[in-house]
Amino acid sequence: MSRKSHLRRLSVLVTAQTLYNLERLRQMGELQDMGRVVDKLTREKMIALHGDHLRDTRKMIGPNKKGA
Repeated sequence: MSRKSHLRRLSVLVTAQTLYNLERLRQMGELQDMGRVVDKLTREKMIALHGDHLRDTRKMIGPNKKGA
């Protein structure tokens, strides 16, 4: 299955300042297009909001600590 089959088209209306900042993020991250900028921002925000639920708790338990 090709990667493109997972893509969906999205049209977004943003201010000139937001477009400018999205373009800066695209260049800084060496990303190919705005869609990847949106994907990256969304992924980072979800991790920030729900990071505790997304982390593997087994990695947080040291060798001398017992799990619950």
